[in-house]
Amino acid sequence: MSTLTIAIVIVFCIGYLCIALESLTRVNKAAIALLMCVFCWTLLMVGPAAYYPAVAEGDVIHHIAEVIEHHLGDAAGTLFFLMGAMTIVEIVDSNGGFNFVRDTMKTRSKRKLMWRVAFMTFFLSAILDNLTTSIVMIMVLRKLVQSRGDRLIYAALVVISANSGGAFSPIGDVTTIMLWIKGVITTQGVITEIFIPSLVSMLVPAFILQYQLNGKFDKENNLPKAEVSQFTKAQRDIIFWLGVGGLCFVPIFKTITHLPPFMGILLVLGVLWTVTEIFHYNTAEDDTMAKRVSDLLSKIDLGTIMFFLGILMAVAVLQEVGVLAMLGQTLDATFEGNHYLVTGIIGVLSSIVDNVPLVAGCMGMYPVQAAGDLAIDGIFWQLLAYCAGVGGSMLIIGSAAGVVVMGLEKITFGWYMKRITWVAFAGYLAGILCYWLERTFIMG
Repeated sequence: MSTLTIAIVIVFCIGYLCIALESLTRVNKAAIALLMCVFCWTLLMVGPAAYYPAVAEGDVIHHIAEVIEHHLGDAAGTLFFLMGAMTIVEIVDSNGGFNFVRDTMKTRSKRKLMWRVAFMTFFLSAILDNLTTSIVMIMVLRKLVQSRGDRLIYAALVVISANSGGAFSPIGDVTTIMLWIKGVITTQGVITEIFIPSLVSMLVPAFILQYQLNGKFDKENNLPKAEVSQFTKAQRDIIFWLGVGGLCFVPIFKTITHLPPFMGILLVLGVLWTVTEIFHYNTAEDDTMAKRVSDLLSKIDLGTIMFFLGILMAVAVLQEVGVLAMLGQTLDATFEGNHYLVTGIIGVLSSIVDNVPLVAGCMGMYPVQAAGDLAIDGIFWQLLAYCAGVGGSMLIIGSAAGVVVMGLEKITFGWYMKRITWVAFAGYLAGILCYWLERTFIMG
């Protein structure tokens, strides 16, 4: 490994450490990710000829510009998909589309509420995404559960259920979106083969946690419906089904047209946006289109988008200098090609560090093969989707869902690690066992 390559790795590791210690440094991880990206690419430009010996010396700068544009194009597909999905969810939420969720949850039994929360979170996160679903469910729980002690148990289950539900859907988690857009997993493959392991990884912790909740709530909880614009219930239902149904349609659109997934998201966004504008014809005069659009876009978390951009482009540098390929060879040599063990370790690591760069790194480490575990929908890629998503539940900082719930409910790292980590780990291992049984005895 050359001195320049070592310098790039050091910059990446320092940046990664700063991202992991965001709570201590108090510097936004998006800013660190962008700096890390720029510094890594700048170091690459110090001696570019060493990495592209086949390119003529006079053309190497032009070649690197093309390489950056190629990686940026791959990253942009993921980012536009996320931005479109986030906007669709904001449209549905801001116009009262999720009101039915609150009504469905209402019950006096603590354990019944727990199972309703678990299943609702699990399936919603597969359709929306684990981050957005966690926010919606925590807002619902605040209206249903007054006891902070009980609510923390529900909140922890929301994190586990959201991550498990996102793992079996191509649009349920950022990492599955990345793998799906890359083409290493298919919609049919990940849903049919990862659904049961993901469900088990939610059921096992829910079964254990139910024994920490006993009795009933003091009185029937009445869920007030939010006043949203001047839309009728029928209009809110239309917005909900267009948004959620549209997100479900995106994989079908990709299969039919062979266009990138973000094109399907833009189609759904355009239709939903048009319908809401038509519904707004009879609203107050000061509720102008410009005001609605600006209010909506201001709710999109662009900091998260910038973080993903920085991370994906920084990982691309490691791929270009050959570090990821070398790491992949080392892992294979160390564990003798046991992809269950490799992905299992990656899943545990994803609870400590962000799963986005881990998955991005794995996509660079392992080339897609025509057959075997590394083929499209092979064992490695499907397990990577499962482990990187579900593994993040083991620590409160291990997933986007965990981080947002931690902030909303002020859950401490120590409380979660003491009460929930072993529960999530039990579900994680149970899911991997289910996948092994599927592959070994059902699929042969």
